[in-house]
Amino acid sequence: MNQITQTSIQVAELANGQAMSIPVFTIGDDTQGPKVYIQANMHGAEVQGNAVIYALLEKLKTVHISGSITLVPYANPIGCNQKSGEFTLGRFDPITGENWNRLYHDHGHLVEDFASRHAQSTEQEIRSEFKKLLIDKTDELLARPMHAMKTGKRIAVNLQRLAHEADFVLDLHTGPVSSKHLYCPEYAQASAHYFNIPHTLLIPNEFDGAMDEACFCPWWKLSEALAQHGKQFDVLNEAFTVELGSQEHIDLNEAQCDAESILSYLTHKEVILEGGYQPQPITRYACYLKDYTAFYAPMGGMVEYQAPLGGHIKAGDTLVNILRMDKYAQGEALNPITFNKDAIAILHFASASVNQGTELYKLFTNYFEL
Repeated sequence: MNQITQTSIQVAELANGQAMSIPVFTIGDDTQGPKVYIQANMHGAEVQGNAVIYALLEKLKTVHISGSITLVPYANPIGCNQKSGEFTLGRFDPITGENWNRLYHDHGHLVEDFASRHAQSTEQEIRSEFKKLLIDKTDELLARPMHAMKTGKRIAVNLQRLAHEADFVLDLHTGPVSSKHLYCPEYAQASAHYFNIPHTLLIPNEFDGAMDEACFCPWWKLSEALAQHGKQFDVLNEAFTVELGSQEHIDLNEAQCDAESILSYLTHKEVILEGGYQPQPITRYACYLKDYTAFYAPMGGMVEYQAPLGGHIKAGDTLVNILRMDKYAQGEALNPITFNKDAIAILHFASASVNQGTELYKLFTNYFEL
Protein backbone atom coordinates (compact mmCIF):
# COMPACT_ATOMS: atom_id res chain seq x y z
CA MET A 1 0.00 0.00 0.00
CA ASN A 2 1.50 3.32 -1.07
CA GLN A 3 1.64 6.00 1.61
CA ILE A 4 -0.07 9.34 0.95
CA THR A 5 1.33 12.44 2.63
CA GLN A 6 -0.86 15.50 3.22
CA THR A 7 0.48 19.01 3.82
CA SER A 8 -0.94 22.49 3.18
CA ILE A 9 0.16 25.84 1.80
CA GLN A 10 -1.24 29.16 3.00
CA VAL A 11 -2.01 31.35 0.00
CA ALA A 12 -4.13 34.22 1.32
CA GLU A 13 -5.79 35.92 4.32
CA LEU A 14 -9.34 37.23 4.53
CA ALA A 15 -10.33 40.58 6.01
CA ASN A 16 -10.96 39.02 9.44
CA GLY A 17 -7.49 37.50 9.45
CA GLN A 18 -8.60 33.98 8.59
CA ALA A 19 -5.90 32.09 6.71
CA MET A 20 -6.79 30.51 3.37
CA SER A 21 -4.81 27.38 2.56
CA ILE A 22 -4.79 24.61 -0.02
CA PRO A 23 -4.29 20.89 0.73
CA VAL A 24 -1.39 19.15 -1.01
CA PHE A 25 -1.20 15.36 -1.34
CA THR A 26 1.97 13.54 -2.37
CA ILE A 27 2.43 9.87 -3.17
CA GLY A 28 5.48 7.95 -4.39
CA ASP A 29 9.22 8.58 -4.25
CA ASP A 30 10.12 12.18 -5.07
CA THR A 31 13.87 11.47 -5.05
CA GLN A 32 13.87 9.50 -8.31
CA GLY A 33 11.80 8.91 -11.41
CA PRO A 34 9.38 11.26 -13.20
CA LYS A 35 7.23 13.73 -11.28
CA VAL A 36 3.58 14.55 -11.90
CA TYR A 37 1.53 17.53 -10.72
CA ILE A 38 -2.30 17.54 -10.85
CA GLN A 39 -4.54 20.36 -9.60
CA ALA A 40 -8.27 21.06 -9.62
CA ASN A 41 -10.82 23.78 -8.90
CA MET A 42 -8.85 26.88 -9.87
CA HIS A 43 -12.22 28.24 -11.00
CA GLY A 44 -14.78 28.15 -8.23
CA ALA A 45 -17.65 26.36 -9.97
CA GLU A 46 -15.41 23.76 -11.65
CA VAL A 47 -15.64 21.12 -8.96
CA GLN A 48 -15.52 17.75 -10.75
CA GLY A 49 -11.72 17.76 -10.63
CA ASN A 50 -11.89 17.36 -6.86
CA ALA A 51 -13.85 14.14 -7.31
CA VAL A 52 -11.28 12.96 -9.85
CA ILE A 53 -8.43 13.66 -7.43
CA TYR A 54 -10.29 11.64 -4.79
CA ALA A 55 -10.67 8.74 -7.25
CA LEU A 56 -7.00 9.01 -8.22
CA LEU A 57 -5.82 8.92 -4.60
CA GLU A 58 -7.88 5.79 -3.98
CA LYS A 59 -6.44 4.06 -7.05
CA LEU A 60 -2.88 5.23 -6.45
CA LYS A 61 -2.76 3.50 -3.09
CA THR A 62 -2.28 0.13 -4.77
CA VAL A 63 -0.48 0.73 -8.10
CA HIS A 64 3.25 0.61 -8.78
CA ILE A 65 4.43 4.21 -9.08
CA SER A 66 7.75 5.12 -10.64
CA GLY A 67 8.50 8.57 -9.27
CA SER A 68 6.00 10.76 -7.46
CA ILE A 69 2.61 12.39 -7.96
CA THR A 70 1.46 15.61 -6.27
CA LEU A 71 -2.28 16.35 -6.23
CA VAL A 72 -3.94 19.62 -5.20
CA PRO A 73 -7.74 19.84 -4.89
CA TYR A 74 -9.38 23.17 -4.00
CA ALA A 75 -6.49 24.99 -5.71
CA ASN A 76 -8.21 28.36 -5.26
CA PRO A 77 -9.91 28.58 -1.84
CA ILE A 78 -11.23 32.07 -2.53
CA GLY A 79 -12.81 31.09 -5.83
CA CYS A 80 -14.49 27.93 -4.57
CA ASN A 81 -16.09 29.88 -1.70
CA GLN A 82 -17.31 32.72 -3.91
CA LYS A 83 -21.08 32.12 -3.86
CA SER A 84 -24.04 34.14 -5.06
CA GLY A 85 -27.23 32.48 -3.90
CA GLU A 86 -27.18 28.89 -5.12
CA PHE A 87 -24.51 29.59 -7.74
CA THR A 88 -20.73 29.48 -7.44
CA LEU A 89 -18.94 32.32 -9.22
CA GLY A 90 -15.19 32.13 -8.77
CA ARG A 91 -14.03 32.44 -12.37
CA PHE A 92 -12.79 35.99 -11.87
CA ASP A 93 -11.12 37.70 -8.95
CA PRO A 94 -13.97 39.77 -7.43
CA ILE A 95 -11.56 42.60 -6.59
CA THR A 96 -9.61 42.96 -9.84
CA GLY A 97 -11.93 41.23 -12.31
CA GLU A 98 -9.06 39.09 -13.60
CA ASN A 99 -9.48 35.48 -14.65
CA TRP A 100 -7.93 33.36 -11.89
CA ASN A 101 -6.43 31.10 -14.58
CA ARG A 102 -4.56 33.88 -16.39
CA LEU A 103 -2.28 34.99 -13.55
CA TYR A 104 0.60 32.54 -13.86
CA HIS A 105 4.10 33.86 -14.48
CA ASP A 106 5.88 33.74 -17.84
CA HIS A 107 9.49 32.58 -17.45
CA GLY A 108 10.18 32.77 -21.17
CA HIS A 109 12.67 35.59 -20.73
CA LEU A 110 15.06 33.17 -19.01
CA VAL A 111 15.50 30.98 -22.07
CA GLU A 112 17.95 32.81 -24.34
CA ASP A 113 20.65 33.35 -21.73
CA PHE A 114 20.29 29.80 -20.43
CA ALA A 115 20.53 28.32 -23.93
CA SER A 116 23.67 30.28 -24.75
CA ARG A 117 25.35 29.08 -21.55
CA HIS A 118 24.31 25.43 -21.92
CA ALA A 119 24.63 24.77 -25.64
CA GLN A 120 27.46 22.33 -24.92
CA SER A 121 25.90 20.72 -21.84
CA THR A 122 24.52 17.21 -21.79
CA GLU A 123 20.78 16.68 -22.11
CA GLN A 124 20.60 15.49 -18.50
CA GLU A 125 22.44 18.61 -17.29
CA ILE A 126 20.13 20.85 -19.31
CA ARG A 127 16.99 19.24 -17.88
CA SER A 128 18.26 19.38 -14.32
CA GLU A 129 19.63 22.92 -14.47
CA PHE A 130 16.66 24.43 -16.31
CA LYS A 131 14.17 22.92 -13.89
CA LYS A 132 16.23 24.29 -11.01
CA LEU A 133 16.26 27.72 -12.66
CA LEU A 134 12.46 27.75 -13.03
CA ILE A 135 12.03 26.75 -9.39
CA ASP A 136 14.58 29.27 -8.11
CA LYS A 137 13.04 32.14 -10.07
CA THR A 138 9.57 31.22 -8.83
CA ASP A 139 10.90 31.14 -5.27
CA GLU A 140 12.25 34.66 -5.82
CA LEU A 141 8.77 35.81 -6.78
CA LEU A 142 7.31 34.27 -3.62
CA ALA A 143 10.04 35.88 -1.51
CA ARG A 144 8.87 39.36 -2.45
CA PRO A 145 7.24 41.42 0.31
CA MET A 146 3.58 40.56 0.78
CA HIS A 147 2.52 44.05 -0.34
CA ALA A 148 4.27 43.55 -3.70
CA MET A 149 1.94 40.83 -5.03
CA LYS A 150 -1.85 40.75 -5.34
CA THR A 151 -3.83 37.81 -4.00
CA GLY A 152 -4.60 36.11 -7.32
CA LYS A 153 -1.00 36.28 -8.43
CA ARG A 154 0.25 34.86 -5.12
CA ILE A 155 -2.16 31.92 -5.35
CA ALA A 156 -1.10 31.25 -8.95
CA VAL A 157 2.63 31.46 -8.25
CA ASN A 158 2.37 29.16 -5.23
CA LEU A 159 0.70 26.57 -7.46
CA GLN A 160 3.20 27.18 -10.23
CA ARG A 161 6.04 26.54 -7.79
CA LEU A 162 4.68 23.03 -7.19
CA ALA A 163 4.10 22.49 -10.91
CA HIS A 164 7.65 23.42 -11.92
CA GLU A 165 8.89 20.46 -9.88
CA ALA A 166 7.01 18.16 -12.26
CA ASP A 167 7.66 16.69 -15.67
CA PHE A 168 3.96 16.22 -16.44
CA VAL A 169 1.25 18.68 -15.37
CA LEU A 170 -2.54 18.28 -15.54
CA ASP A 171 -4.84 21.19 -14.70
CA LEU A 172 -8.40 19.90 -14.19
CA HIS A 173 -11.23 22.19 -15.27
CA THR A 174 -14.82 22.03 -16.53
CA GLY A 175 -16.89 24.14 -18.90
CA PRO A 176 -20.30 25.77 -18.21
CA VAL A 177 -22.37 22.95 -19.81
CA SER A 178 -19.73 20.93 -21.58
CA SER A 179 -18.52 17.71 -23.16
CA LYS A 180 -15.11 16.40 -22.15
CA HIS A 181 -12.21 17.87 -24.09
CA LEU A 182 -8.48 18.34 -23.80
CA TYR A 183 -6.33 21.43 -24.32
CA CYS A 184 -3.12 20.02 -25.80
CA PRO A 185 0.01 21.89 -26.98
CA GLU A 186 0.65 21.25 -30.64
CA TYR A 187 4.02 19.60 -30.02
CA ALA A 188 2.42 17.02 -27.67
CA GLN A 189 -0.37 15.97 -30.06
CA ALA A 190 0.65 12.30 -29.96
CA SER A 191 -0.01 12.15 -26.22
CA ALA A 192 -3.68 13.07 -26.69
CA HIS A 193 -4.27 9.49 -27.88
CA TYR A 194 -3.63 8.19 -24.37
CA PHE A 195 -6.47 10.07 -22.67
CA ASN A 196 -9.99 8.67 -22.98
CA ILE A 197 -11.20 12.03 -24.21
CA PRO A 198 -12.91 12.26 -27.61
CA HIS A 199 -12.16 15.91 -28.42
CA THR A 200 -8.75 17.62 -28.40
CA LEU A 201 -8.10 21.32 -28.88
CA LEU A 202 -4.59 21.86 -30.22
CA ILE A 203 -3.19 25.12 -28.85
CA PRO A 204 -0.08 27.04 -29.97
CA ASN A 205 3.14 26.44 -28.04
CA GLU A 206 2.87 29.96 -26.66
CA PHE A 207 2.18 31.61 -23.31
CA ASP A 208 -1.23 33.19 -22.67
CA GLY A 209 -1.35 33.18 -18.88
CA ALA A 210 -2.74 29.71 -18.04
CA MET A 211 -1.14 27.02 -15.88
CA ASP A 212 -0.50 24.54 -18.70
CA GLU A 213 1.23 27.24 -20.77
CA ALA A 214 3.30 28.43 -17.82
CA CYS A 215 4.64 24.87 -17.52
CA PHE A 216 5.23 23.76 -21.12
CA CYS A 217 6.13 27.05 -22.84
CA PRO A 218 9.56 27.52 -21.20
CA TRP A 219 10.59 24.03 -22.25
CA TRP A 220 9.36 24.48 -25.80
CA LYS A 221 11.13 27.84 -26.10
CA LEU A 222 14.28 26.23 -24.72
CA SER A 223 14.23 23.57 -27.43
CA GLU A 224 13.91 26.28 -30.09
CA ALA A 225 16.68 28.41 -28.56
CA LEU A 226 19.06 25.45 -28.29
CA ALA A 227 18.35 24.58 -31.93
CA GLN A 228 19.68 28.02 -32.84
CA HIS A 229 22.94 26.95 -31.18
CA GLY A 230 23.01 23.68 -33.10
CA LYS A 231 21.80 21.62 -30.14
CA GLN A 232 18.90 19.20 -30.54
CA PHE A 233 16.77 19.05 -27.41
CA ASP A 234 13.55 17.05 -27.33
CA VAL A 235 10.72 18.44 -25.24
CA LEU A 236 9.72 15.67 -22.84
CA ASN A 237 7.84 17.89 -20.38
CA GLU A 238 4.13 18.13 -21.08
CA ALA A 239 1.20 20.04 -19.59
CA PHE A 240 -2.51 19.87 -20.38
CA THR A 241 -5.78 21.45 -19.34
CA VAL A 242 -8.28 18.61 -18.94
CA GLU A 243 -11.93 19.68 -19.27
CA LEU A 244 -14.00 17.11 -17.39
CA GLY A 245 -17.53 18.16 -18.32
CA SER A 246 -19.88 20.69 -16.74
CA GLN A 247 -19.44 23.02 -13.79
CA GLU A 248 -21.43 22.96 -10.54
CA HIS A 249 -21.64 19.17 -10.82
CA ILE A 250 -19.99 16.22 -9.07
CA ASP A 251 -20.31 12.70 -10.46
CA LEU A 252 -18.29 10.16 -8.48
CA ASN A 253 -18.94 7.35 -10.96
CA GLU A 254 -17.74 9.46 -13.86
CA ALA A 255 -14.74 10.48 -11.75
CA GLN A 256 -13.66 6.83 -11.78
CA CYS A 257 -13.60 6.94 -15.59
CA ASP A 258 -11.72 10.24 -15.59
CA ALA A 259 -9.15 8.86 -13.17
CA GLU A 260 -8.61 5.82 -15.39
CA SER A 261 -8.13 8.16 -18.37
CA ILE A 262 -5.40 10.04 -16.50
CA LEU A 263 -3.79 6.80 -15.36
CA SER A 264 -3.74 5.61 -18.97
CA TYR A 265 -1.72 8.70 -19.89
CA LEU A 266 0.60 8.23 -16.88
CA THR A 267 1.10 4.59 -17.85
CA HIS A 268 2.18 5.74 -21.30
CA LYS A 269 4.67 8.08 -19.60
CA GLU A 270 5.93 5.17 -17.45
CA VAL A 271 4.90 6.83 -14.20
CA ILE A 272 2.42 4.03 -13.51
CA LEU A 273 3.85 0.54 -13.99
CA GLU A 274 1.88 -2.69 -14.34
CA GLY A 275 -1.48 -1.08 -13.62
CA GLY A 276 -3.23 -2.33 -16.74
CA TYR A 277 -4.47 1.16 -17.69
CA GLN A 278 -4.72 1.53 -21.46
CA PRO A 279 -6.47 4.07 -23.70
CA GLN A 280 -9.92 3.12 -24.89
CA PRO A 281 -10.44 2.40 -28.62
CA ILE A 282 -12.54 5.51 -29.28
CA THR A 283 -12.58 7.86 -32.25
CA ARG A 284 -10.83 11.08 -31.33
CA TYR A 285 -11.33 14.41 -33.09
CA ALA A 286 -9.18 17.52 -32.95
CA CYS A 287 -9.14 21.09 -34.16
CA TYR A 288 -6.67 23.94 -33.88
CA LEU A 289 -7.35 26.84 -31.56
CA LYS A 290 -7.82 29.18 -34.53
CA ASP A 291 -10.75 26.97 -35.62
CA TYR A 292 -12.39 26.81 -32.19
CA THR A 293 -15.36 29.04 -32.92
CA ALA A 294 -17.47 31.02 -30.49
CA PHE A 295 -21.12 31.57 -31.49
CA TYR A 296 -22.71 34.66 -29.91
CA ALA A 297 -26.40 35.37 -29.41
CA PRO A 298 -27.61 37.58 -32.28
CA MET A 299 -30.47 38.79 -30.06
CA GLY A 300 -31.53 38.63 -26.44
CA GLY A 301 -34.14 36.13 -25.34
CA MET A 302 -34.81 32.70 -23.86
CA VAL A 303 -32.68 30.00 -25.47
CA GLU A 304 -33.39 26.37 -26.24
CA TYR A 305 -30.03 24.71 -26.99
CA GLN A 306 -30.46 22.34 -29.92
CA ALA A 307 -26.98 21.05 -30.81
CA PRO A 308 -26.06 18.06 -28.61
CA LEU A 309 -22.71 18.33 -26.85
CA GLY A 310 -20.11 16.27 -28.65
CA GLY A 311 -22.54 16.00 -31.55
CA HIS A 312 -21.63 16.63 -35.17
CA ILE A 313 -23.81 19.24 -36.84
CA LYS A 314 -24.08 20.12 -40.50
CA ALA A 315 -23.96 23.60 -42.01
CA GLY A 316 -27.47 25.04 -41.85
CA ASP A 317 -28.58 23.00 -38.85
CA THR A 318 -30.45 24.83 -36.10
CA LEU A 319 -28.07 25.58 -33.25
CA VAL A 320 -30.55 27.28 -30.90
CA ASN A 321 -34.13 28.43 -30.76
CA ILE A 322 -34.51 31.89 -29.24
CA LEU A 323 -37.93 32.68 -27.77
CA ARG A 324 -39.04 36.33 -27.78
CA MET A 325 -42.56 36.62 -26.32
CA ASP A 326 -42.44 40.41 -26.71
CA LYS A 327 -42.64 39.81 -30.48
CA TYR A 328 -45.49 37.30 -30.38
CA ALA A 329 -48.02 39.73 -31.88
CA GLN A 330 -45.71 40.29 -34.85
CA GLY A 331 -45.38 36.54 -35.45
CA GLU A 332 -41.69 36.65 -34.49
CA ALA A 333 -41.75 34.91 -31.12
CA LEU A 334 -39.76 31.80 -32.10
CA ASN A 335 -36.45 32.34 -33.86
CA PRO A 336 -34.46 29.31 -35.08
CA ILE A 337 -30.78 30.28 -35.36
CA THR A 338 -28.55 28.22 -37.64
CA PHE A 339 -24.78 27.77 -37.95
CA ASN A 340 -23.12 28.04 -41.34
CA LYS A 341 -20.39 25.38 -40.99
CA ASP A 342 -20.03 21.70 -40.23
CA ALA A 343 -18.98 21.57 -36.58
CA ILE A 344 -18.80 19.66 -33.32
CA ALA A 345 -20.57 21.33 -30.39
CA ILE A 346 -18.24 21.29 -27.39
CA LEU A 347 -19.92 23.48 -24.77
CA HIS A 348 -22.73 25.96 -24.30
CA PHE A 349 -23.80 28.72 -21.93
CA ALA A 350 -25.34 27.50 -18.68
CA SER A 351 -28.45 29.69 -18.62
CA ALA A 352 -31.48 29.81 -20.92
CA SER A 353 -31.83 33.55 -20.31
CA VAL A 354 -29.31 35.47 -22.43
CA ASN A 355 -28.51 38.98 -23.50
CA GLN A 356 -27.54 39.84 -27.06
CA GLY A 357 -23.85 39.04 -27.56
CA THR A 358 -23.73 36.22 -25.00
CA GLU A 359 -21.39 33.38 -25.98
CA LEU A 360 -23.91 30.60 -26.61
CA TYR A 361 -21.71 27.81 -27.97
CA LYS A 362 -18.07 26.91 -28.55
CA LEU A 363 -17.60 24.63 -31.56
CA PHE A 364 -14.86 22.71 -33.34
CA THR A 365 -14.75 23.71 -37.01
CA ASN A 366 -12.35 22.38 -39.65
CA TYR A 367 -11.96 19.41 -37.33
CA PHE A 368 -10.19 16.19 -38.22
CA GLU A 369 -9.75 12.69 -36.84
CA LEU A 370 -6.80 12.49 -34.51
